[in-house]
Amino acid sequence: MFSRPCRNAVSAVRSCLRYNSTSVVPRAAAASSIAASVPQPPQLSEPAYAASIVNGRSVRPPHYLPKTHGIPAATLHFRSYHPKLLDFFVHFAGHAASALGIPISKPVHLPTQRRLWTVIRGPFVHKKSQENFERRTHKRVIKAWDANPEVVDMLVQYLEKHLAAGVGLRTVKWTRAPVGVGQKTLESVMGSLRLDGQLRADKVKALGEQIVKEELAAAAGAAKEGAVEKASPAKSS
Repeated sequence: MFSRPCRNAVSAVRSCLRYNSTSVVPRAAAASSIAASVPQPPQLSEPAYAASIVNGRSVRPPHYLPKTHGIPAATLHFRSYHPKLLDFFVHFAGHAASALGIPISKPVHLPTQRRLWTVIRGPFVHKKSQENFERRTHKRVIKAWDANPEVVDMLVQYLEKHLAAGVGLRTVKWTRAPVGVGQKTLESVMGSLRLDGQLRADKVKALGEQIVKEELAAAAGAAKEGAVEKASPAKSS
């Protein structure tokens, strides 16, 4: 039905398909055996990775640890007139917090503060010739959670020590009072007042009555003195 060249072409295609179908499985098996024979690198934990030397780690973004309880510990406010320098130091602060094991948020861009000044170029007749100046303050903020206050102080001291020129840092820290602080505060206040332990309600009542009597007596004496002064001019006349 087919000519000789056409039959030769069909047989060649069949042999090619047969070769491909038989050669796929050995290749996959060989690849799996090679992958099994190659030793896999050990899975490093985050503390081990933070304690190890990794070339180029500062170029990569910092590792953001997950929050455990969501309790706020501190808020770091950064500001500068130079946005590139500000982003560089915020990146540095993120790596420092990750190395100390403090869960932090990603840097949040706050609204840029803009100030304008208009200065007169020359006095007197040149008053209309003025010059405008502008200053922009760029701001970033990072929040920290679930960290020990001593570790937060260590991070703040480290950042203040290596603070980049032209970058300002302001820290807001949360401190927790221990349980029973209200009772301790009440006891300290009562101790500072130096009150007698035998003070009772009847003593307070007696003291109030005494004050009322003294006030009434003083008012009666003042009324008598006023009546005498009014009567004395009538007798003289």
